Amino acid sequence: MDWLQTLLTDPESVAHIVMLYAFVIVLGVLLGKIKIFGVSLGVTFVLFAGILMGHFGFTGNVNILHFIREFGLILFVFCIGLQVGPSFFSSFKKGGMTMNLLAFGIVALNITVALVLYYALNGRVELPMMVGILSGAVTNTPGLGAAQEAINQLHTAGVIQNVPQIALGYAVAYPLGVIGIIGAMILVRVIFRINSKVEEEDWNSVTDDSQNKPHIVHLEVHNEAIFGKEISYVMNLAGRPFVVSRIRKEGKVSISNPDTILNKGDQIFVVCSEADAEAVSAFIGKEVTVDWEEPNSPLVSRRILVTKSEMNGKKLGQLKLPNLSGVNITRVNRSGVDLFANPNLVLQVGDRVTAVGSQDAIENVATEMGNSMKRLNEPNILTIFVGIFVGILFGSLPFAFPGIPTPVKLGLAGGPLVISILIGRFGYKLNLVTFTTQSANLMLREVGLLLFLASVGIEAGGKFFETVVQGDGLLWVGCGFLITFIPLIIVGLVGRGYFKINYFMLMGLIAGSNTDPPALAYATQSTGSDAPAVGYSTVYPLTMFLRVLTAQLIILLLM
Repeated sequence: MDWLQTLLTDPESVAHIVMLYAFVIVLGVLLGKIKIFGVSLGVTFVLFAGILMGHFGFTGNVNILHFIREFGLILFVFCIGLQVGPSFFSSFKKGGMTMNLLAFGIVALNITVALVLYYALNGRVELPMMVGILSGAVTNTPGLGAAQEAINQLHTAGVIQNVPQIALGYAVAYPLGVIGIIGAMILVRVIFRINSKVEEEDWNSVTDDSQNKPHIVHLEVHNEAIFGKEISYVMNLAGRPFVVSRIRKEGKVSISNPDTILNKGDQIFVVCSEADAEAVSAFIGKEVTVDWEEPNSPLVSRRILVTKSEMNGKKLGQLKLPNLSGVNITRVNRSGVDLFANPNLVLQVGDRVTAVGSQDAIENVATEMGNSMKRLNEPNILTIFVGIFVGILFGSLPFAFPGIPTPVKLGLAGGPLVISILIGRFGYKLNLVTFTTQSANLMLREVGLLLFLASVGIEAGGKFFETVVQGDGLLWVGCGFLITFIPLIIVGLVGRGYFKINYFMLMGLIAGSNTDPPALAYATQSTGSDAPAVGYSTVYPLTMFLRVLTAQLIILLLM
């Protein structure tokens, strides 16, 4: 039975390490399914399972554990960056600016409360441990990884002699952090006596995506000013973008193009944005009811999947499909949302375009765009690893600042995160296909997160009982709760009382500013609207970036 004992206890055995990770992850995921008052901690239980196994002496080679931890963190933050990249910069527009300012205020207040507690306790809780507590209190795992990376930098530079296990503070503060976030949502609701039905009606009344949402209208040409004019001329004269998909002249339906002449009584199939529909109708003529489906009609309507990398980043107008192929693109579906096919709309791999034309012409356009589901399901590995390579290089660049003993680096968490955000937003300009199916992105992200949490737990488990149970564990819990609760209440009162933000949107803001999926799940269950998800996604990109950056800066500036 020596082989079994070696398999279970030899820290240098690769088989032992793989089995240990598998057991920790399975145990953590199963425990994470347990719900208390409808809320679960999810995969965070993997951290506690790792701590448990580490406490009982199950560990592995330090270098291997370190590699798995860092690689898991890189995968996790890179996939997050790819997901949030397309919306990162647009989230600052219009109402998003107010939302992101409030989220920035929560981040700043979290740090302020943590530093006040650190100095008030006169160093009883060491600064690195306070940063670990801060990361747990705001339920931000990448921030923990970034702080650990900064500590390792200081240790390598000889500034500090020992590497503290800040994951212990994170583990202790995390559970009450989730409770504190949801508690803040409930308290704001009680203080302002929120009526859920009124809030949902208010949200539905102000939600407007009419600038992008396509609208179909059938018109009969009656404006004398456009008789005998080409469609391209009429579009410029109207000052509103629209697409004439089909035209009926003297009872015969045909495809149109920019050079098609409009005459009195022509009936046209128009697609435009919902916001422009009334103006376009008033300019061209009266709205009519037309049956465009004719027996033996040569025209067909079909959805085509954009899968060729050559199409990535091209504007619809650049393709000149009406003139070259006799095909009109009327709508573009992206991530389940229909968009008006404006000539300036940039195509991305994964888009589904609605094309109208003859069967042969449609087939040619489908071939040109790819239209291959198999190709779309294949992961774009090149983009992922090019991004990771560049991200690590960028994260390793030293930036010297006066008064800081060692150069500041974004590290293995910050570098890949910044690069992945930029690739997600601008990658198409470098011919990088950034499309990844949601399931593939989630798989890579969850695997990375699980490996990171398991590694951190196993490494920290050996000192958990001594440090937390026999030490200042309860003090850490109290500090974590104050770090969580105080900023959320302050910003929640300001957001609702001064800025009059919709309550469900505010719930999403509170969850997003703490990058906390369990809190988002609670908020989503509270309403039938998508307001919490919108608020969460609006502030999530900036918040994630700030959490990763500030966790490092606190360590590097104050140690």
